[in-house]
Amino acid sequence: MNGSDDGHRQWMGAQLITAAEHFGLTVVGEPTFGWHDRTIGSRAIGTDGERWLRVSWSHTQWTKDDFWTGNQEAATIVGVPKPTVLDMYEWGERTYRNRAEVMTLVTDRVCSTTQELRAELDLSPQWWRDLRSAQDALSAHKTRRTVTNQEAMTRRLLAFFGSSVDPFVTRWITAHGDLNWSNLTAPRLVILDWESFGTAPAGYDAATLYVLSLLTPETAKKVYEAFADVLDSPDGVRSQLHVMGRYLKRIENGYFPDFADALHRHARRLN
Repeated sequence: MNGSDDGHRQWMGAQLITAAEHFGLTVVGEPTFGWHDRTIGSRAIGTDGERWLRVSWSHTQWTKDDFWTGNQEAATIVGVPKPTVLDMYEWGERTYRNRAEVMTLVTDRVCSTTQELRAELDLSPQWWRDLRSAQDALSAHKTRRTVTNQEAMTRRLLAFFGSSVDPFVTRWITAHGDLNWSNLTAPRLVILDWESFGTAPAGYDAATLYVLSLLTPETAKKVYEAFADVLDSPDGVRSQLHVMGRYLKRIENGYFPDFADALHRHARRLN
């Protein structure tokens, strides 16, 4: 686990096979890896047909955090198109744990293979209506889980945008927490990867999707049109600034540097 990236991916592949054997499934197709190769997933076939098999790993000390059980706990959310966790299995050593989840298979393609969008999308008006409806249903869901809190909002907004920004959130709702373009499918909308869901400022998900669309102005316009009321609200503006701070930190760590100018231009428009 501490070796090369190739070595870690081979280890993750072995964990996927272990999980498949536990559930009596056969892995088919090429596996896909999540952020920093912390997860691996693949189609799998069993007696009940095709499923999606997902395995994540974490150091044991972090497995008590909300993210560890997010996909399973999202089952209580209604009115939102998402995969269903059908079965779960955990195993591992004292220092780390693996978690395998068998899910219903989603056959529609993801909107992007990366979190950020780099090519315009041709999505139907119904798709946008479905997204807004799903977000409205999600926002009304009650949970004790958190995406971020007031202390974290205050720190980030002060660090990136100074004391001129009022950081205090007036309305907290339930959000997906990572509503990026690789977690949305088309032509039918399904929202994937629920490990991060929890309470966040109103407009947090719309802000994430909008910020990650800044290099594709036509799609960004569609995001804005679908969520103008929340994006233009004080909490929506705070959310956009917070999300931009999040991705500016990733740029500092070497990811998508070509987004930097777009993020700074948009921040100046808001601040």
